[in-house]
Amino acid sequence: MRRLGSVQRKMPCVFVTEVKEEPSTKREHQPFKVLATETISHKALDADIHSAIPTEKVDGTCCYVTTYKGRPYLWARLDRKPNKVAEKRFKNFLRSKQNSKEFFWNVEEDFRPVPECWIPAKEIEQLNGNPMPDENGHIPGWVPVEKNNKQYCWHSSVVNYEFELALVLKHHPDDPGLLEISAVPLSDLLEQTLELIGTNINGNPYGLGSKKHPLHLLIPHGAFQIRNLPTLKHSDLLSWFESCREGKIEGIVWHCNDGCLIKVHRHHLGLCWPTPDTYMNSKPVIINMNPYKYDYAFDTKCLFNHFSKIDNQKFGRLKDIILDV
Repeated sequence: MRRLGSVQRKMPCVFVTEVKEEPSTKREHQPFKVLATETISHKALDADIHSAIPTEKVDGTCCYVTTYKGRPYLWARLDRKPNKVAEKRFKNFLRSKQNSKEFFWNVEEDFRPVPECWIPAKEIEQLNGNPMPDENGHIPGWVPVEKNNKQYCWHSSVVNYEFELALVLKHHPDDPGLLEISAVPLSDLLEQTLELIGTNINGNPYGLGSKKHPLHLLIPHGAFQIRNLPTLKHSDLLSWFESCREGKIEGIVWHCNDGCLIKVHRHHLGLCWPTPDTYMNSKPVIINMNPYKYDYAFDTKCLFNHFSKIDNQKFGRLKDIILDV
């Protein structure tokens, strides 16, 4: 199977969208909805969407694995945003022109400072060597997740830099109906993007862990391919999301042959998320920490150690995993 694309920028919707003036069900305090029309977008058609690989859009926060200080590191998403003066100017411009591409940015003066270790995301536009903001006025980027940084404590809980490992959730290699949690070398994940899910991420739609015993995991983007997706029609996708067990997901991301990523979210179709019973929680899951169970002396309080204690155990669903911390 070919390696699927990484998420380095905002993904466009597979359909042309329109704004409806009523309160959003996705974002609190947003007075409008962005809904999909029945027309497939030009971007999707240009990327040959009909031959793309559809995958589950996982609800978490985006991460990236690349080198830092000469070693493989997990990086957290951090968009560089405009300062208050530039943001006000940008919003006023949008009200009058409605085309963000015509707006002039002074990258050196208009944006808030970021840490020195910040790097811009790949594939974003550059002008005179400077990364340029997207249509929302943000410059997507990354910062390395340091072990003792409290701001990214949930990120750091899924990596072990001493042994260069990450806690990853994916399909079992021999059984597509079984999920597997395993310790994966960070070097195997280099230049990939992943989704961090868990107790303290985005309201925990998958019901992982508890406040007392939080649980977080990484899922490589494109890990959960969708096998029986209907034709690319608004009504067919709406029906699939509403009535199929496989449709109990946040959305779909199509990985196109040219590397382009195209999405549709349940909210684009006027549907609610999260759902009470997510598709991810419909499958059993097994813990596979070998060969790292005996070869490494993990810190007693870390997730790697707790998973080593329940190595080879099988659970009916993800939310059934209770760690004896």
